[in-house]
Amino acid sequence: MSETTAPDTSSAHRPAALLWAALPLIAFAAAIWWLYAANPLSSFYGVAPPVEGITFERTVLDSQGIRVLVRAGGSEPMTIAQVQVDDGYWHFVQEPAGPIARGDTAWIAVPYPWVLGEAHIVKLVTSTGATFEHEIAVAVPTPQPDGSRLWSQAILGAFVGIVPVVVGLMFYPALRGLGRGGLNLLLALTVGLLAFLLVDTLEDALELAGESAALFQGPAMVIFAAFGAFLLLLAVSRRRGAPTGLALAGYIALGIGLHNLGEGLAIGAAFATGAAGLGTFLVLGFTLHNVTEGIGIAAPILKERPPLWAFAALAQLAGGPAVVGIWIGSLAFAPHWSSLALSVGAGAILQVIVEVTAMLKRREGWTGLMSPAIVGGFAAGVIVMYATAMLVKI
Repeated sequence: MSETTAPDTSSAHRPAALLWAALPLIAFAAAIWWLYAANPLSSFYGVAPPVEGITFERTVLDSQGIRVLVRAGGSEPMTIAQVQVDDGYWHFVQEPAGPIARGDTAWIAVPYPWVLGEAHIVKLVTSTGATFEHEIAVAVPTPQPDGSRLWSQAILGAFVGIVPVVVGLMFYPALRGLGRGGLNLLLALTVGLLAFLLVDTLEDALELAGESAALFQGPAMVIFAAFGAFLLLLAVSRRRGAPTGLALAGYIALGIGLHNLGEGLAIGAAFATGAAGLGTFLVLGFTLHNVTEGIGIAAPILKERPPLWAFAALAQLAGGPAVVGIWIGSLAFAPHWSSLALSVGAGAILQVIVEVTAMLKRREGWTGLMSPAIVGGFAAGVIVMYATAMLVKI
């Protein structure tokens, strides 16, 4: 008895399916065209001025005066009509000239004789009479990209990021003799210090998001960028099973490195605006604060014997971004980009917390996570990071 095969009708239905899929898009395009052509909102014009918004993203002080980079966030293109500095009107040059469309940026240059160490107030007045104010807390020359300055910043970044990680990794031989309980305590300490870094990174990211233009939707950008980075890194790390050993140490170093990138951005921006001066004590505070990061990186590889180059690579991955962050922060700081970088760092840190906790769960089970060694290690990590952070908060 022969079997009969039903005819394939999928190809016959494909043109109709495409037509039905295109129909709502055509209707939507027609509605948009009608909105612009008929302009039914014209009756509202003149009743109230358009909503205007300006965000100051960068300030440059040099021998020519003051320059500020602003981003427009209003509902309509905005025209800057006047500029005041310290309550006095000054001639200004805008580049590019003309109205600033929503989301666009422009440089405003004012030949104002700013005074070193003094505070100044820059106020922009738009054509509608709206004013937007920006405070220069401490006037200092904006760093220029020259070899000696970049080298000095690299040395600072090395002491803030690389040196403490190297010092922490140097505890590796002494820690290799730890037993099962000691290793669990050390892994839990890693989770504790990463938990502190996660909270600290999210706090900084949300603070910078609040300084960025409203169109970037700062808080939503922070949350979704962090969650997206977490999912991406989790998928990459689990493509061949849960990471352990040197692979897990690499992910810890990556998460810490992204945090140090944000830390460097903040230091560089503070130098550029004159908002902070790092003395020797403060630099030593940063170094002490970050030493435990190197110990946390070493924890997953205590039962292995990685080559020497692996330790150098881990130290560079975790600490090197601090140097890059200081360079970028002092030369091209923007709050939304810095917030985004910190958000990605928070996602990377969360991924590492999940992986290290999963390793502890595989070793000890769910009930073992509440053992004194693991709970004590977690608490110790948070307490140490919190206490040493007091040395660097200004």
